[in-house]
Amino acid sequence: MKRAIYPGSFDPPTFGHLDIIERSARMVDELNVAVLKNSAKNPLFSAEERVSMIKELTSHLPNVTVSSFDGLTADYASQTGATIVVRGLRAVTDFEYELQIAQTNHAVNEQIDTIFLMTNLKYSYLSSTIVKEVASYGGDISKFVPDTVRDSVYEKYQIMR
Repeated sequence: MKRAIYPGSFDPPTFGHLDIIERSARMVDELNVAVLKNSAKNPLFSAEERVSMIKELTSHLPNVTVSSFDGLTADYASQTGATIVVRGLRAVTDFEYELQIAQTNHAVNEQIDTIFLMTNLKYSYLSSTIVKEVASYGGDISKFVPDTVRDSVYEKYQIMR
C-alpha cells in the first residue's frame, strides 16, 4: 500500500494546494495532508482551523485524510506509515530549497522518498502569502482560494464583502 503525506502550512489553503492534493491522491492509496504547526511562524489561522478547512475541501476524496503535526516531517511520515512525501513546485526557485529538504528527510529516514509535482501553470504565481497580502488590503482573492476559504480569510481581516 502506497501511503504519502503532503506537508505544509496551508495558511490558507489555495487552489494550488488543492490541485496538488487531487493529483497526488490519484497516485497513492492513502494521502495524509499534514498541516504543520510551526511555532516560528505567526499563522493567520490556527492549525485546527486549517485542518477543518482542508477536510471540508477534500471531503470528496475518499483516500485523503487531514491532520496536524509538529516536529520533523520524516518522523511524522514514520508515525503515519508513509514512505512518500509530496511537494509542489511552482518555479525553478522552489526546487533548490525543496531538494535540500527532500535530501534531509531521506537522510533522517531512508524509507522516505519525495515526489515533486509541478503546480498547474494557472497557479504557478500563487502562494498563501500572496493571498494574505491581497486580502489584507481588501483585494479580491476569489481567483486564489475556494469561496469558503475566501470568506474565512476576509473574516480574519474583518473585511465585509
